[in-house]
Amino acid sequence: MTDSGQAEGPLHVVAVGSALVDVLARTSDDQLDRLGLVKGAMALVDRSQSATIYGQMAPGTEVSGGSAANTVAGVAALGGAAGFICKVADDEFGDLFVHDLSATGVVLGRTPRAATQRPDGAEAATGHCLVFITPDGERTMATHLGVASTLGPDDVDPALVGRAQVVYLEGYLWDLEPAKAALRRAVELAHAADGLVALTVSDPFCVERHRREFLDLLESDVDVLFANEQEAVSLFGTSSFDKAVTAVEETGLLAALTRGAAGSVVVGPHGPQPVPAVPVEQVVDSTGAGDLFAAGFLYGLTHGMDPEACAALGGVCAAEVISHVGARPEADLRRLAEQAGLAR
Repeated sequence: MTDSGQAEGPLHVVAVGSALVDVLARTSDDQLDRLGLVKGAMALVDRSQSATIYGQMAPGTEVSGGSAANTVAGVAALGGAAGFICKVADDEFGDLFVHDLSATGVVLGRTPRAATQRPDGAEAATGHCLVFITPDGERTMATHLGVASTLGPDDVDPALVGRAQVVYLEGYLWDLEPAKAALRRAVELAHAADGLVALTVSDPFCVERHRREFLDLLESDVDVLFANEQEAVSLFGTSSFDKAVTAVEETGLLAALTRGAAGSVVVGPHGPQPVPAVPVEQVVDSTGAGDLFAAGFLYGLTHGMDPEACAALGGVCAAEVISHVGARPEADLRRLAEQAGLAR
């Protein structure tokens, strides 16, 4: 993939993440139990498991997804300049992902298409995520990373990273050794170009698996942290959210900690600041709420807004995406930002 001939100017945000196609379907809590899935969590599955689970899904909708990809799509929807580094296969899902993300205006890095036949004879595929939506709007995911699991340091485009004000790292990738090396390479390149590094820890189970390494990253490599309430408590090993906030404050990082309907807490130069959520009539699908919150926050950060305003804009974006099925915005985010007095 190339940057499609777009101008070689600066970019507000460049993300490194998994290229996934989401397959979304409604389900019940009972079916999640039958499938052995933990409600509200993301489970990594192999291709055989994915096929078995897919066979038990209700009719679904296929849309481009991936956590960090959703975030940069949101930045672009707000009017920001964004890029994305990922890996897809030369298949239909790969075509769908590239088309959808390019159509938002996001610049794609120089990642080549991976062959669908691996040297060992096994088949490879673009990553996909089976998303189950329960009546309360909660989403539970079974993810087959496919060739996204082979993303490595040589796939990180130095020129693209060098154009970024903020390089945004997807914590899910920390489960994979090649991708972990890719993230470390992105950190090196970002620092060499005087860019900021932002990390989303992605998932409570991801935090449990990599707590020590994430904490090490916060000491010297990360400038901005994104986590939800459960992730923050797990990351810092505290007994309450308030104690987690205190632990975040001690790191000296800028952090945005989300709390669902309770809004968010920004930890910055002025100490912890609560920011209320934007009310919605009904939570239809929580898929992408954290991703779009990060989009609004990062757009604000790269456009000179104070941290509280960044979080408020994140809340506007999150409220839009949870009001419909799917993890990409359907309404005009730029107009919503203007109506909230948060456009730059």
